[in-house]
Amino acid sequence: MSSEVDKSGAIENNISINDNSESLRDIKKEFSLLSEKAQQLLTDKIFLENECSRLKKRANRLEEELSNLHSPPFVVGHLQDTVNDNAIVRSSNGTVFLVSINKHIEKNKLIPGARVALNQDNLSIIDILNDAWDPLVSSAEIIDSPDVNFSDIGGLDEQIKQIRQAIELPIENPEAFDKFGIESPKGILLAGPPGTGKTLLAKAVASSTNATFLGIVGSELAQKYIGEGGRMVRELFDLASQKAPSIIFIDEIDSIGSKRLDSTTSGDREVQRTLMQLLAEMDGFESVKNVKIIAATNRPELLDAALLRSGRFDRIVTLPLPDKVARRSILQVHTRNTPLSKNVGIDFISNQTDGFSGAELKSLVVEAAMNAISDNRSVVSKIDIVKSIEIITKKKNESPINSTENLYR
Repeated sequence: MSSEVDKSGAIENNISINDNSESLRDIKKEFSLLSEKAQQLLTDKIFLENECSRLKKRANRLEEELSNLHSPPFVVGHLQDTVNDNAIVRSSNGTVFLVSINKHIEKNKLIPGARVALNQDNLSIIDILNDAWDPLVSSAEIIDSPDVNFSDIGGLDEQIKQIRQAIELPIENPEAFDKFGIESPKGILLAGPPGTGKTLLAKAVASSTNATFLGIVGSELAQKYIGEGGRMVRELFDLASQKAPSIIFIDEIDSIGSKRLDSTTSGDREVQRTLMQLLAEMDGFESVKNVKIIAATNRPELLDAALLRSGRFDRIVTLPLPDKVARRSILQVHTRNTPLSKNVGIDFISNQTDGFSGAELKSLVVEAAMNAISDNRSVVSKIDIVKSIEIITKKKNESPINSTENLYR
């Protein structure tokens, strides 16, 4: 009997131990799950704290931007002089004021002509602004030299010689002009029908010299508001003076350089103001040094006499429609890399293209090459040349008003 009781007691003890082991495993498993969950919560907490910090910084930045948007704008003016602790400024509308100066501004920056920011209410000077060029003026500088050389221009040997004498020689050898006691030419005017190579010559000058090259179209200097055109001309020459030696190229100068008439509209008067500023910059009391001007036009008869006199445009280089010899030279340049058939001669083309400009001769070669490419041929034939001459001649005859000869008259 006692042995049976011992066995039952042992069985109960084993069951109790097994239960305790299973409970312990369950506790460990639950503890592990809770630890992982706590770690995940801790990670989420750190992420949310970082996100909250980022959002606070963004909110502060947006509040600062909103505050700047709500603040009144400043008036831009120019400092004319300083009087003790005050200053004389000219506001953007042209009115002159005696105003106070912000005490935190360095005195050495308060120089006449400096651009300043003025408080809109009392016009006191808040800050000194950096000098800035008009976007049209700052973008006028040609950074990358054009891929055009004088050797790429045919039929203009005499014109190239005159340009190099007047523009390149004074820049490359200024001592020679000082030795002879003469002033170098300030500018040259390129005059001729459209397509005769005026702009091409300017590109060749930009490529052949190390001087800073500024190129602008005359119509860009004709502005709507009073004084804007003159300001742009002044800034253009200031920029050229800072980057001297430099060359300014003004294409289509007749858009601002036309003759001054008595009966004019307000727009014409503003163009005349721009012209007068150009005249003053080219040859006024303070003449520019180491700055050369090249201008181009196909209507030289429209230009004002003051613009054409010596001291401004010292040389007027005429570019006529090419003659037979010049056409041959131009065609040699444009067919240099074009495969021609054996029965196609340069002399034949030049004989058949009387009255063609340089641009039209280039177009002729392009048209002929396109015909050959369309027919899947490897060379340009005589038929291609004849067809191209017919196409360009037809264009010239269809639009007599727009022909080069009538434009030049």
